[in-house]
Amino acid sequence: MSRAALALAARRPQRRRGGTLVEFALVAPVVLLLFFAILELAILFWVSLTMQHAVREGARLAVTGAGGAMREALVMGRIAEQSMGLYGLVHPVLHVNGITVPSDGASPPAGLFGAGGSMLLLRLDCRWPVATPLLRPMLGEAFQFSVAASMRKEAFE
Repeated sequence: MSRAALALAARRPQRRRGGTLVEFALVAPVVLLLFFAILELAILFWVSLTMQHAVREGARLAVTGAGGAMREALVMGRIAEQSMGLYGLVHPVLHVNGITVPSDGASPPAGLFGAGGSMLLLRLDCRWPVATPLLRPMLGEAFQFSVAASMRKEAFE
């Protein structure tokens, strides 16, 4: 074999390594974008389930009549406590039997949960910001969802 043929054979693997790098540079952003979109959908699902759990726990406390005159504040505290720190992040609006309860720290009206034996419906409307550009056209700037819990109150009064 001549020296020219050996030199040509020695250069070929270098060209392939460069081609692989270019292919990776073209494919990697698409794969990463899809990965982060899947990750963000998983986070949205987790946030929704966590807030559903928090509302259910708040409703369980409300239907027992525990806390007496402080029951409304205790229920709001239970929802915030069971939300794993998400209560302040999801920009929640709480509705109890159709009444909107302020989430700015003001005390809810007394007797909000009604008398024993009646039905209680707690609904929490939430917003979670969407970070992935791939999901924004489908979900908007913020993912809006509602979670609710409905229970019959115990005859405690």
